[in-house]
Amino acid sequence: MPYFITLGNWTDQGIRNVKDVPKRVAAAKKAVQKAGGKWHGLYFTFGKYDFIVLAEFPDDQAAYSFLVSTGSLGNVRTTTLKAFTEAEGFKIIGKLR
Repeated sequence: MPYFITLGNWTDQGIRNVKDVPKRVAAAKKAVQKAGGKWHGLYFTFGKYDFIVLAEFPDDQAAYSFLVSTGSLGNVRTTTLKAFTEAEGFKIIGKLR
């Protein structure tokens, strides 16, 4: 399954209700599983982004559906990167001429 790295920031609403984050994360984990994905981790960060999530989804459509649904709740804004494992990256690079 493809990996997706999501860089996130709280919205004004999200930070006002920051005490609800544990419940929101539990709901997000369930939504990832329901989409056929696998949650690998949540990391709270300093700097430009407030948190990072690493997850796998069966395809781009499943990832996009999860992200749009999560964003529609109004608590976070995200930027998502599709990632390749080291082995996948080496395989792609190996096909270069």
